Amino acid sequence: MHFNYPTEIFFVCSKCGLCCGDTPNKIRHVLLLKSDAERIATSTNQQINAFADQISKKEPYIYEMHKNFEGVCIFLQNNRCTIYAQRPLICRFYPFELSTDEKGIHTFSVTGECPGVRRPSNGVGKNKLDKLFFDRLLELAFVELNGRSL
Repeated sequence: MHFNYPTEIFFVCSKCGLCCGDTPNKIRHVLLLKSDAERIATSTNQQINAFADQISKKEPYIYEMHKNFEGVCIFLQNNRCTIYAQRPLICRFYPFELSTDEKGIHTFSVTGECPGVRRPSNGVGKNKLDKLFFDRLLELAFVELNGRSL
């Protein structure tokens, strides 16, 4: 399947937690698919309404994660995700976003706010992301959204 993705990009998570909460320049919305919410509910032994609110007009997302009084995801503790293995699709994608145009062409873009993203001028030569990395992300999205592989 043809898709567009950023090239010459390096990524290493700096474990800063920036992706999990509001910043001075951005209000973070951790959106959940039904499957995300159900997986988290099962793993935490909680009802979905204990950690997320139902939302509308954001399909395919139907829930938004609760944040604490500091504007940070309630599952972030000491800059570590306490539900990492069950984290939502939107979190698995970060610092990338997937969009699809009217012709059905999928395009990955990268956020400029993540300190773990590097370009060649300040990259170190390892942890370069290639087409296979984005193939896997696209496959993950397809499975989560459609319940089956590409």
